[in-house]
Amino acid sequence: MQPFIQPQQQVQLPLFEAFLAQPVLPGLKAKQAPLKGNQPELFSELALRGAPGHCHSLLAPILRELSEEDDNRWLALIAPPGSLTQAWLRDAGLNRERILLLQPGSNQTPLQLACEALRLGHSHTVVSWLGNLNQSTRQQLLRAAAAGNAQSLNIRLG
Repeated sequence: MQPFIQPQQQVQLPLFEAFLAQPVLPGLKAKQAPLKGNQPELFSELALRGAPGHCHSLLAPILRELSEEDDNRWLALIAPPGSLTQAWLRDAGLNRERILLLQPGSNQTPLQLACEALRLGHSHTVVSWLGNLNQSTRQQLLRAAAAGNAQSLNIRLG
């Protein structure tokens, strides 16, 4: 009679714990090995759908990690939603000394401001809330990011 050998079971983490146990958005790390050819991924997009509180809970660790980046440049937030206040940034544990909150002027669109911030290169990452982007807009952001040696992250909240 053969002894019964029970297969070893892997421990399964709840969804959010598994997500948070991994490095947040490793594709956004400038010092990481390039993902395509010799050029790192300069444009990323994140779509979050659901209750605003849940979306903010998922967004907080991403922004926190970006605010603690080893790069000496800023994390720029372009036209963030009104719910991302200074109090929310503080409560989420972000390094507010490394963050620029930028709102477009009266003769400037959020896209123009994001492209300008990317081109100038004073920020390692420029986070924007531009909604759904067409290919032409993505290319504008990508060219601006390449010019400033920065990374662009567009967040779509649904």
